[in-house]
Amino acid sequence: MKVLTRLLGKVISRGTLSITYADGTVEKVGSADATWPDVAIRFTDDAAARAIVTNPALGAGEGYMDGKLVVDQGSIWDLLMLVSGNAPLESNKRLEEPGVVIRTAERLKHWHDNFNKRDRSKANVAHHYDLSDDLYDLFLDKDRQYSCAYFTDPETVSLEQAQIDKKAHIAAKLALAPGQRVLDIGCGWGGMALYLNRVADVDVLGVTLSEEQLKVARRRAQEAGVADRVKFELIDYRDVSGPFDRIVSVGMFEHVGARHYREFFRTCHNLLAADGVMLLHTIGRLDGPASTDGFTRKYIFPGGYAPALSEILEGSEPNKLLLTDCEVLRLHYYHTLRHWYGRVVDAKDKIVALYDERFYRMWSFYLAASASGFHFGSQTIYQLQYVRNRHTLPITRDYMAVAEAGYRAKG
Repeated sequence: MKVLTRLLGKVISRGTLSITYADGTVEKVGSADATWPDVAIRFTDDAAARAIVTNPALGAGEGYMDGKLVVDQGSIWDLLMLVSGNAPLESNKRLEEPGVVIRTAERLKHWHDNFNKRDRSKANVAHHYDLSDDLYDLFLDKDRQYSCAYFTDPETVSLEQAQIDKKAHIAAKLALAPGQRVLDIGCGWGGMALYLNRVADVDVLGVTLSEEQLKVARRRAQEAGVADRVKFELIDYRDVSGPFDRIVSVGMFEHVGARHYREFFRTCHNLLAADGVMLLHTIGRLDGPASTDGFTRKYIFPGGYAPALSEILEGSEPNKLLLTDCEVLRLHYYHTLRHWYGRVVDAKDKIVALYDERFYRMWSFYLAASASGFHFGSQTIYQLQYVRNRHTLPITRDYMAVAEAGYRAKG
């Protein structure tokens, strides 16, 4: 039996995986289960199978991208869900203390992977966000919300509605009032900033390091006739001048790097008015500090890292930003990615025309792998509300529900 088969055989017990190796050997693991897919894969190169044994995420991703790992039955989505679903984060096994060598190695790798030099930040952002606008239009909603949506009912709510509901959910936590000045750190294509201005009558400054996103955001503000109140700048958040009544950051914190968390929160504290409110929306980890997998780090988000809640608090607590609310959106990003992946598959021919077959396979692998992480792995979404003064907000959360209902009524 091949080494990869033995390893997968220890993981997969529900559903079946048939593996055809480059030498023609066919091996099978798992057992038929009506609730789990039956998947068949084929290797065109022996080295591709060995690469997965050495580095599972990077090896599988590169093998699939390069056409050396071919899915003959099912899809890459089915394959990744089958493997990750048979080894979920939740476990009934008795836990043991990891050895000192393992703990030390994990800490060293984590520290090395989470160092984002200031002069690399813009290049890291450009690697992902300065791709063709046509690509993002093929799978995002009309407002180009490239972050987790908020599904009140995953079975009936559309992606477009879920993204509108996400913006209302976040806006409600900011406790906005007309005329306030809001800073949007990592503003993307401007959707959140424009939404806050429209539903809450606030002035917004959005900052980004993506030149392509900046062009779109500024054009949208001009077209909406609010360029005097919703402004966008190509600037590092550390170079912004305050104060601001409110700060919002959605999907940007993943690019900060764990070494820079204290600097991030210190900067936010100094930019926030004494009675200000901040809302941080970020991908996070449920199982503590770790490191970004090799495929994501190399091909998708260089310098990216999803933090554990403990790491976020280690950054905010010393900087006197007081945590007033924490919500964990456990499965919302899985459902978001499910929609994105489906749209990417439907748009395969257009994506191949924009780039090539290899890029399409890379992108679909990225979305499927991310979805499996939110459905079975350690990934989650944290929404953290901060203030500088504990008396700033009402002492119950009722105001959030009232405001959210009002914003939803405005569409």
